[in-house]
Amino acid sequence: MSLPTLSDIEAAAHIVYRQFQATQQYRWALLSERLGTDCWVKHENHTPVGAFKIRGGLTYFEHLRQTGMPASVISATRGNHGQSIGWAARSHGVPCRIVVPHGNSVEKNAAMRALGVTLIEHGADFQEAREHAAALAADSGAHMVPSFHAGLLQGVSTYWWEYFKAVPQLDVVYVPIGQGSGACSAVAARRALGHRARIVGVVSSHATTYADSLAAGRVVEAPVTTMLADGMACRVADQAALDILLGQLDHVVQVTDAEVAQAMRDLYTDTHNLAEGAGAAGFAAAMQERATLKGLTVGTVITGGNVDAAMMTEVLRSA
Repeated sequence: MSLPTLSDIEAAAHIVYRQFQATQQYRWALLSERLGTDCWVKHENHTPVGAFKIRGGLTYFEHLRQTGMPASVISATRGNHGQSIGWAARSHGVPCRIVVPHGNSVEKNAAMRALGVTLIEHGADFQEAREHAAALAADSGAHMVPSFHAGLLQGVSTYWWEYFKAVPQLDVVYVPIGQGSGACSAVAARRALGHRARIVGVVSSHATTYADSLAAGRVVEAPVTTMLADGMACRVADQAALDILLGQLDHVVQVTDAEVAQAMRDLYTDTHNLAEGAGAAGFAAAMQERATLKGLTVGTVITGGNVDAAMMTEVLRSA
């Protein structure tokens, strides 16, 4: 798969900005004090669906509009991708079904239904939900929207394009890896702008397929046991994403649920923003490596803020 070029990303920005404007990034003083060096946060939790994924859904459906809009679409998610596809499908008047695993976030499920999505619960994890969605698409003739695709990547790259342009002094950035679009978009935007920042991938230590696959140079399936970072709860890495990331990441950091919970508390205390588990993982990784970051300008992202109230309450209580 070819990475989007600068002109591709700029074209995607025009599509995205029809729905919302660029999200902000700030150097938070308390976070910088906590990390021991300049710490910037990109607020993708401030998009209309509370996560960066909406950018990809908008550009994916623009490609569909140009090539022939399907009668209906189907996809699988743990929540944010489903909201992205639901938002874009609604904008184009296309019926949308989303498959989620049993036990998925109650509030993410509700948000998808509010966008007009027909929600289907199936399987014990994302991989089983994805396989079921693919089978439903094959049986019904619905268009299957994948979790990783060039059309999605083009839109998602706009957030890193915004970030690198706004903070050209970034030395190192921490990027959570779920299905790979966020990390691959950082690679694309860095290349398009000729930016110098090192990119550090972040995975849950309870869902290590990308860490294992990058180390092995091939897709390695790994069990998922994270209870907090559902946006990173991937059992099987995507081959196309892996091909892009190989050789492009400085290194990969694994963060535990306990470290993610602490990062969620830190982000709330220091910025009064809610971060879901995956949304706090980048800062958790930076804190793990803070001894090596002195004097550097560090970039993190709240990639999503869609955490159930009950879960956030428990995280804050457990401090």
